[in-house]
Amino acid sequence: MDEEQKNNAAAELGRLGGQKTAERGPEYYAKIQAKRQTRAGGRPKLPPKAEHIAPLKIGGIELECAVLEDDTRIISETRFMEAMGMYRSGALSVRRKDAGAPIPLFLAHKNLKPFAEKHLGSVHFEMRPYRTDRGNVGMGIPADVLPKICEIWMDANKAGVLGHRQQLIAERAEILLRGFAHVGIIALIDEATGFQYLRARTALEEILDRFIAKEFRKWAKRFPDEFYREMFRLWAWDYQEDTVKRTPLAGKLTKDLVYNRLAPGVREELEKKNPKDEKGRRKRKHHQWLTEDVGDPRLREHLASVIALMRAADNKDTFMTMVNRSLPRYLPAPLFEALEKDRLVNP
Repeated sequence: MDEEQKNNAAAELGRLGGQKTAERGPEYYAKIQAKRQTRAGGRPKLPPKAEHIAPLKIGGIELECAVLEDDTRIISETRFMEAMGMYRSGALSVRRKDAGAPIPLFLAHKNLKPFAEKHLGSVHFEMRPYRTDRGNVGMGIPADVLPKICEIWMDANKAGVLGHRQQLIAERAEILLRGFAHVGIIALIDEATGFQYLRARTALEEILDRFIAKEFRKWAKRFPDEFYREMFRLWAWDYQEDTVKRTPLAGKLTKDLVYNRLAPGVREELEKKNPKDEKGRRKRKHHQWLTEDVGDPRLREHLASVIALMRAADNKDTFMTMVNRSLPRYLPAPLFEALEKDRLVNP
């Protein structure tokens, strides 16, 4: 076929294509475009990326921890199972699939079920998929849940229901829990990944913007009963299950143990947003002003760490020593900014 014939053939195909387009009409192409948009909108979102990954050594046990781009702290499920001496098996995988709601492999043992229900029954617990620095997708254990996982294995061991290999796992769980008692798991991860230094460099306004909501949210229970039960035990106060009334000292302790240690400047900003009236009362609870995506999850993580330290302590003095070491108070905003400026000038 010579050049002229090729050109004529191309012109004829173009003419036929134009006729076909006219016959189909704009409605046809509108449907095609709508299908494309539906397919694009239906694609699952990528899981958050692990921005800070580092090994975490506790009592000779090495885990892998990470801080995700939404500031969630996690422990790699794969590395956790390897470090604890757990092995993946077909039986565990089938059991996890047959149980209805997905059960993490490290808890998918029949003899652990009653203890898992005891420690995690009221806790919203989901594994966190995340992207590694290589682009792979891994599964992460939320850091605040890890102490409870250790307690499950330890309680099962005390009850005498574990096999020989499982007893070794329980012994390692006890080693980890002892490590958390001296330094909270969140603080350990922040130190291991270097996230604490990045957090110090973050502008105070940005932190407050992420933690404090523009408008208060509907009330929902945020402080578990165990928080106050353990507080009253340590301070030797009489705890009554059938009342929500607490001694005024409990409120002052809550401010110190929680809001003073949640993030820089958060307590001060909450008190501006939620001031006391002439009778000394606040219209809302402080936690109603925390953002749903950052402030609220961080509160849950922090409470879990405080409660773990409470459980490990025999008295208030021991507890305060541990909590001041692992979850120190944040400095008031002006002093924090001055120290940050000095650190930048004299690193």
